[in-house]
Amino acid sequence: MTITPESVKNLINADNFGDRIRGINELRQLDKKTAYELIKPIIQDNNVRVRYAAISQLDTLGDVNLEESLEILLERLYNDPEADVRAAAADAIAGLKLTQAYPDLKKVYYETEEWLIQFSIVAALGELGHPDGFDLLKDALHSDNSLLQTSAISALGELGDIRAIDLLIPFVDNDDWQIRHRVAQALGRFGGEKTKEILTILSQDKSIAVAEEAKHYLMN
Repeated sequence: MTITPESVKNLINADNFGDRIRGINELRQLDKKTAYELIKPIIQDNNVRVRYAAISQLDTLGDVNLEESLEILLERLYNDPEADVRAAAADAIAGLKLTQAYPDLKKVYYETEEWLIQFSIVAALGELGHPDGFDLLKDALHSDNSLLQTSAISALGELGDIRAIDLLIPFVDNDDWQIRHRVAQALGRFGGEKTKEILTILSQDKSIAVAEEAKHYLMN
């Protein structure tokens, strides 16, 4: 069956939420401008899975109208009743490089009690590359949630602020090999003798994955 704007519109307006999700997926077969206009009405669908799928699609469609997309994503970030949809909004903001949304991401991070939303915001800050995100990532690094810590380590590496090096050093001896692995990845983004010394230590790590990751950066 040929996918057309009319056929997709019929799906996303269907009563069955499964059809609406299928319609969202088929938007990928249309030109971006058409797909963007079709997806807007279902951003606030009454089904959480439909809203999640629609918000996630804005990651690739939102550059058709970045200003309007920012408004849509911030509205969902603040107001959606489901944590995973709000998290998806943070992901899409980062994917579209909407750096002007940093104050909003920061506000939501400190106001929410949902770790999933905080996790997405931390990950988003690395991709977003906003320099003001350093202090928030520093706070996340000392979270009681190991997933937040791991995400913050990666984001600090992506951010590229050399102040992160001293923050990451204490995690070289962390009991969790996955955290040590992320430290090796993050430090590998920085140059200099200090990081080389730390990576040399990690290259002797008892975890093969950690040691190999550190060696990879030492050889480059």
